[in-house]
Amino acid sequence: MESGAYCASLNKKEKISSLKSFLEEKYLQYNKPSFIPSDPVSIPHLFKKKQDIEIMGLWAAVLAWGQRVTIINKCRELIELMGNSPHDFILNHKENDLKRFLHFKHRTFNATDTLYFIEFFKNYYSKHQSLENAFLEKMNAGDKNIENGLIGFHEIFFALEDFPERTRKHISTPSRNSACKRLNMFLRWMVRKDEHGVDFGIWKKIKPAQLICPCDVHVERVGRKLGLIKRKQMDWKTAVELTGNLRLLDPDDPVKYDFALFGLGVEKEF
Repeated sequence: MESGAYCASLNKKEKISSLKSFLEEKYLQYNKPSFIPSDPVSIPHLFKKKQDIEIMGLWAAVLAWGQRVTIINKCRELIELMGNSPHDFILNHKENDLKRFLHFKHRTFNATDTLYFIEFFKNYYSKHQSLENAFLEKMNAGDKNIENGLIGFHEIFFALEDFPERTRKHISTPSRNSACKRLNMFLRWMVRKDEHGVDFGIWKKIKPAQLICPCDVHVERVGRKLGLIKRKQMDWKTAVELTGNLRLLDPDDPVKYDFALFGLGVEKEF
C-alpha cells in the first residue's frame, strides 16, 4: 500500500474502490471483541443498564487522553467511588457522599470537574431517561451530520447555574471549531451497531450516517497518508472533510472506518 500518492496510476473510481477494499479489510481486522479490553470502550462494557453505559461511556470518552491503561484505571476508580452503580449513585447520593471525590484527578480533569459532572448528570437524569435527548435538542430534520447536536449538548451541559468555567475545556463544541474527538468517539459507541459487539448501538434517533469520525493522532496521521485529509490543521472542518471522504466508501456508516484508521496507526502498519 503506497502512501501520499496513493494508487496514483488509477482513476478516481478505481482509487475509491481500492481504498474501500483496503479499509473494509482493516475494519474487520480491528473491529472485534478482542479490541475491547485494552480500550476505554471497555468501561461502558462493564454495564448492562442503559444509563450506566451512557454515564460511564461519556466519562470514559472525556478522560480518554494519555495511556489507555491509565484511562481505564481512572475510570474504574470513578466507578468504585460511585459504589459500582453510576446511575443509582447519580440520582440518590447525599451531599456527604461527594467528599470521596475531592481527590479524584486525571491529568487536567480534577475534583471541580468531577463534581460538576455529577451535578449535571443528577439534574439531567432526574428529568430524562436517556442522554441521547441532550444531543437531539438542537438537531433539525435533515441534518447531514451531528454538528447541531454537539452544539446543543454543550449548551445543555453548561446550562446549570454557576458552572465552573474551567470545565468547558473538557466538553468541546463545533462552535469553537473543535474537532470534538472525544465526544465523536462517545457518539460512535452509542449510535453504531453491528454484529462485532464493540459499539453499543443503544441510541436509535441519531443515525450512523450523521456521525463524524473521531480524529485522534493515529486517525489523523493515517488519514493524511491515504489522502483522506488535505487541510493542514486539525479542527472541526478537518473532521468533516475526513468523514465526507469516508462517506464516499460507505454513505450509511462512514465512521466504521475509524476502526481501520485507528488500528493502522496504533499498530504502525501504515
